[in-house]
Amino acid sequence: MDREKITLSGAQETLLATLYGRAVDSRSPDSILHDHAAREAVERVAYDFGKTGMTDTTAVGIALRAKQLDDWAMEFLAEHQKATVLHLACGLDTRVQRLDPPSSVRWLDIDYPEVIDLRRRLLPEPSGNYEMVGTSVTDEAWLREVPDDRPTVVVAEGLTMYLRKEDGKRLIQRITERFPSGQLLFDVYGPLGIRLQKMVPAVRNAGATLHWGLDDPHEVEAWHPGLTCLDAVRSVDMPGVEKMPTSGRMSMRVMAHLPGFRDVGRILRYRF
Repeated sequence: MDREKITLSGAQETLLATLYGRAVDSRSPDSILHDHAAREAVERVAYDFGKTGMTDTTAVGIALRAKQLDDWAMEFLAEHQKATVLHLACGLDTRVQRLDPPSSVRWLDIDYPEVIDLRRRLLPEPSGNYEMVGTSVTDEAWLREVPDDRPTVVVAEGLTMYLRKEDGKRLIQRITERFPSGQLLFDVYGPLGIRLQKMVPAVRNAGATLHWGLDDPHEVEAWHPGLTCLDAVRSVDMPGVEKMPTSGRMSMRVMAHLPGFRDVGRILRYRF
């Protein structure tokens, strides 16, 4: 079987690191996500995954971040069985397969056209009320085409740090102005994480650049009336950190006690 050649670069190329992290996790006897579709996709790609600098600790961290966002999304869908899910910068994430929503849920996977094209070739397309949209998430046109008739949950994993702050702010404002109610689920880097970006092999080797670091999660609340931060989970405090190898657990404990480092990454949940 011929493997898919990868022509992505920059921020788009980093989606392969996330895919690989989930695949590495799936091989573990103590797997967090059991994302076998990610493993199968990795086997079909012609790419040097050594460029990602993936370690067992990093793979667990990627899986734990995804699990937290999955759990919050599932909570929302349990409360709103007829809802819309906007999965921004979906990359090759198999979230829709992992959550397996009922047909009453409208699900949109959104990313650049070349990413969506690769996604169609590598991942099975789910049935039900599902659509892939090939566009930049910061483009205003696609959002106007999404019906505003349902509670809406927005999931954006590994996106915000690649945006300029003004673009991220406007995206959040457009979403919260468009829909009557819902939640925003996304992860962020702190300012120190942005300054240390060249220490991240997947970012450095892809030639990507990180821009936006959020220092105070409550800052976002001022961007739209009724926008409330429900949860701000530090990466060092993620549920399941104990699953990391000993070296990873020790690093997390040290970082948790260092100003700046403890806030290098967060996973956030907002209500609007």
